[in-house]
Amino acid sequence: MTQEFLFQILAHAIVLFTVFPIHECAHGYVAHKLGDDTARLQGRLTLNPFAHLDLLGSILILFTGFGWAKPVPINPRNFKHPRRDMAISALAGPLSNVLVALIVIVVFKVFSLFLSSPSMRYANISVSMINSIFTVLYIIISVNLYLAVFNMLPVPPLDGSRVFSVFLPDKVYFGIMRYERYIFLALMALIWTGALSRPLTFVANLILIGLDKLTLPLGSLF
Repeated sequence: MTQEFLFQILAHAIVLFTVFPIHECAHGYVAHKLGDDTARLQGRLTLNPFAHLDLLGSILILFTGFGWAKPVPINPRNFKHPRRDMAISALAGPLSNVLVALIVIVVFKVFSLFLSSPSMRYANISVSMINSIFTVLYIIISVNLYLAVFNMLPVPPLDGSRVFSVFLPDKVYFGIMRYERYIFLALMALIWTGALSRPLTFVANLILIGLDKLTLPLGSLF
């Protein structure tokens, strides 16, 4: 295994044990605030990664950078406004990914400023170690943004389908949900063939540029 590949696995493991729990807990927490305690009652309102991880999804995220966790159970019947509140709960997951990416960008830039300070000129830190840290941080940022964009696709059972459902008539929405399994299989086929890679990466990079500009007082990523 190359050093780069090992660092990618390390970064993906960090995503697996931190970002996925945050993503799923965000769904459950917002649903709880809106009146649905299903996630809390099933022990899913937690940042404990083992409450959220899916075996196959975890293996895939480690070695490919793409995977999934166990979806947090949400019962829209407990909401006062089922369609709207379901959409808000669904949106919480991708937003948590963007927020984590923003936090890691700030860490990235603060670390860069720290290394460029005069007091660090004679510090005994190897270039390879610095590059390794930056590589891990950048992978975490990229995976977070890619997952956020992917989850916002308006395709069931992804979060985006719940978000965009508020704009669809009931007849159209429930008609689409009848074919959820087949639509998801088609989506998986598009992912494995790489057909979605370029457009998803393009949108993720646009968000990255926006977050970079938002934190511009700390320096630039590019």
